[in-house]
Amino acid sequence: MKIRKAFTMIELIFVIVVMGILAKFGVEFLARAYESFLFSSTNNNLQSKNATAVEFIANRLQYRIKDSVVARTTESATITPLANVAIGTEYLVLEWISADIDGFRGNRLPFWSGILDIDVGINTGGSAYLHSPGTDTNATNTLIQTLSYGTGTTINNAALYFIGSNSDINGFGWDGAITDQTAVMHPININTNATQFIPNGGTFVGADIYEYYKLAWTANAIVIDRNVTTNKNRLTFHYDYQPWNGDRFDDPNTKKSILMDDISTFRAIAIGSIIKIQVCVKSDLIEEYSLCKEKTIF
Repeated sequence: MKIRKAFTMIELIFVIVVMGILAKFGVEFLARAYESFLFSSTNNNLQSKNATAVEFIANRLQYRIKDSVVARTTESATITPLANVAIGTEYLVLEWISADIDGFRGNRLPFWSGILDIDVGINTGGSAYLHSPGTDTNATNTLIQTLSYGTGTTINNAALYFIGSNSDINGFGWDGAITDQTAVMHPININTNATQFIPNGGTFVGADIYEYYKLAWTANAIVIDRNVTTNKNRLTFHYDYQPWNGDRFDDPNTKKSILMDDISTFRAIAIGSIIKIQVCVKSDLIEEYSLCKEKTIF
């Protein structure tokens, strides 16, 4: 005769109790573990994207012409010098003019030297050119075409900024094209001599010319706009436009690239010539969670 063993009543009750405990605390433990994993994954993702965006902006602001930085409350609003930005006011656009640092570094020698021989050119019989020893405008022209992806931007779209000049914010071209050489930015063309700049409009004669200069071929803009697909704020970088020639960051031909989606805040303040930026990004996966990063640019 075969004897079949089975659970006793006590054993069944014990199993039911253990299963109940596991059901109550095990599921809660798994839920907390999943929440911790989700938070960690989201935080790491936001940290990475935010750090990349902040470093990108800071690297380009590092080579700004410091007096040129302006902000706008809307894309069509008038400019506000960054030094006059009001605390608590929301600005959606930050713009500045960048010096051509790539050309200044060159591959072996600088393509433009940043120095003028002011005793040659405009001061010798009224000739309307600027002489820059050590400059190779042909190499600079090739580089600008490469950096602008060959879309027609050349050194003839560039301008000079003289270090030490009176930097009136309206003289950078934010309000329209510059038609003479009396403003802060001086539109140029290249001459047959690779060490010379000739004026693109007006004349250098009678203009305030200084020995040291920076060459600029583009302005830059950081813009908070709306992603029509996700209906969320995003941070967009605009480049390859020349305000001194009448261009704007929102022109159809201006190049742009998206830096980051889900932006909740972008702020910039100036203390003297120092700029501090803050970028905050949020995630829909974790309610009311936002991560911010800051950077100071000298």
